[in-house]
Amino acid sequence: VDAAMAEAVRAGARVVKPAQKTFWGGYAGYFQDPDDHLWEVVYNPAFIPKD
Repeated sequence: VDAAMAEAVRAGARVVKPAQKTFWGGYAGYFQDPDDHLWEVVYNPAFIPKD
């Protein structure tokens, strides 16, 4: 999450809400891109991808 947020900032995004621990045990932050779209970057430790 932190690396993705930093990459977005280098590309011109503005951090809306810095990444932090969430109440459900994950980690998330928000940024706004130069076209004013809002993005959420999330890490969910409980997510298990299917093969």
